[in-house]
Amino acid sequence: MTTAFSRRHVLALSGAALATPAFAQNTPAWAAIEAKAKGQTVYFNAWGGAENINAYIQWAATEMEKRFGVKVEHVKVTDTADVVKRVRSEKAAGKMAGTVDLVWINGENFLTMKREGLLLGPFAERLPAYAKVDVQGKPTTRIDFSEPVDGMEAPWGMAQLTFMADRKRTPKPPRSLAELQAFAKANPGRVTYPRPPNFHGTTFLKQLLLDSSEYRSAFYKPVAMESFAKATAPLWATLDQLHPHLWRAGKQFPQNAEAMRQMLADGELHLALTFNPNDAANEIAAKRLSDSVTSYQFDSGTIGNTHFVAIPVNASAPEGAQVFANFLLSAEAQARKADIALWGDPTVLALDKLSPAERARFAAKPLPGQVEKSAPAIPEPHGSWVDPLEKEWTRRYGA
Repeated sequence: MTTAFSRRHVLALSGAALATPAFAQNTPAWAAIEAKAKGQTVYFNAWGGAENINAYIQWAATEMEKRFGVKVEHVKVTDTADVVKRVRSEKAAGKMAGTVDLVWINGENFLTMKREGLLLGPFAERLPAYAKVDVQGKPTTRIDFSEPVDGMEAPWGMAQLTFMADRKRTPKPPRSLAELQAFAKANPGRVTYPRPPNFHGTTFLKQLLLDSSEYRSAFYKPVAMESFAKATAPLWATLDQLHPHLWRAGKQFPQNAEAMRQMLADGELHLALTFNPNDAANEIAAKRLSDSVTSYQFDSGTIGNTHFVAIPVNASAPEGAQVFANFLLSAEAQARKADIALWGDPTVLALDKLSPAERARFAAKPLPGQVEKSAPAIPEPHGSWVDPLEKEWTRRYGA
């Protein structure tokens, strides 16, 4: 039986449901969604820890109000898990008009919301702009930490674990796990990683988990705790060998990647890491890193993923949220986000699907600090591995 709670949100998608996923014209169905969105306020819950990202979201909000009559309020969050808890509580209390209309999300938070029925959809592949998403070349636009997206979130940007090194101090940076271990031993105190559960630190753990194991396939299925110890034993053995050679002998860890980047700039570290392949180029352009800093990935590949936006099941402005998600997928918005001077977040679009004018928005000369040769993107392990990995790391090394 359809409840009053769900009926309103089914109607919010009913027009779009009539269209095929690839529709790119202003169909009556989409026009109806845009018309209903006009005058709505979309509360976009998104990480607020970077000035350039906040500025980009403010630009997008200004354009939304000017073009579509939709007001966007950026609700700055530090941990998306808190947003998940809020949506869960509101749904449990029967609150039909929730406080979250759109959320920046991926990984275990998406897995939780999808499995608990906290998301509205499917909507993503019915957005007009979705027709130009690179679903073939970037399969993680449809798979989020090994969990099928099923149209419950719209892709927004790409990420891949990337290392940074200063050519002047590190002319030959390590390009594999074995080389990293040898490099750390030869350069004691000059290598480290952020303390989990910081997501950069957790991603580094997952990279080592995959590189140290002979059987990667197990990590792309939901975690089975009865076999967790055996499956992760190579990771802990690798860390036990690596930690004594790290910064402060592996007894302390930087809080985040930003701290590591500053330590690289100061000469305290020889390596830093990021999840944005354009991060070093951004920092060089802003004069916070030397132009001798280069970016690279392990030759065999590093973990990569897509980050998304999703609509909670009890969103107050589901139509406005869809219009905003569609705008964020436009060539104009994606090109602006990919601009090194503004954000430098790699696009989810297939450039060969764009018109010449749209493609020209992305044309730019390579800049100092950018990855010169991209390595393969290795899909994320299943999101259910994150929590037990972080807990076991804390038990072993957190003290």
